[in-house]
Amino acid sequence: MCGRYTITVTLEELMTRFDLDGSHIPYHLPKYNVAPGQMVLAVIHDGSRRRIGELKWGLIPEWSQDEGIGSKMINARAETAADKPAYRVPLRRRRCLIPADGFYEWKRTAGGKQPLRITLKHGGLFAMAGLYDTWTSPEGRKISTCTVLTTTPNRLVADIHDRMPVILRPEEEGLWLSRDVREPEALLPLLRAYAAEEMEAYPVSSLVGNVRNVNPALVERVDLQASPGAVDSRGGTPMKTGALIQQSWLF
Repeated sequence: MCGRYTITVTLEELMTRFDLDGSHIPYHLPKYNVAPGQMVLAVIHDGSRRRIGELKWGLIPEWSQDEGIGSKMINARAETAADKPAYRVPLRRRRCLIPADGFYEWKRTAGGKQPLRITLKHGGLFAMAGLYDTWTSPEGRKISTCTVLTTTPNRLVADIHDRMPVILRPEEEGLWLSRDVREPEALLPLLRAYAAEEMEAYPVSSLVGNVRNVNPALVERVDLQASPGAVDSRGGTPMKTGALIQQSWLF
């Protein structure tokens, strides 16, 4: 799954990377612990140009009777999105890019769970494939929401979790956003795992487990060999650490 991520770049870097102009750009500060239910930045194509705005993370289908369903729809499985009622129409008509420069996962070990930050080796921004929809409450209140597509993991992430976000290559982003493409068959080849050899994972502080922690220290590498043990981010016991475990996360 993808349940936490980071976007630590400046607004200028974001605009340059995704070919955005200066109009209607939302206020942005670096974020070190983005979580479901929050407002997140997303890029769409309105038919004439790319635009960036904010969507609430956790998709509420337009036909839903319950706003609370969004908390269960932070991720959509790429393999079945074309057939699921909640994602079928968004996949054809409402696709977006969700900018990030890393995402977090927790690796199970004998002593508990160690949080890791997973990034591209060269650093910098990438785009997760997203879907969005707009829900209207019985009172007429509109909420625009999104979900992150996930796929089977590459060999790096497979050692950590059984799913990973779909990360698009820059040359694929135009096709993903194109309003002229409506058939899933043209899009499904994009929904695959990113190359493992172009990514890395490194251990970070257990403080990332609390969404209230949002400071830059969360993305700093933790030296597991130097510490007596990493505390389980969900309140568990100290974890066993060592060089062999750390090396298995890196390519």
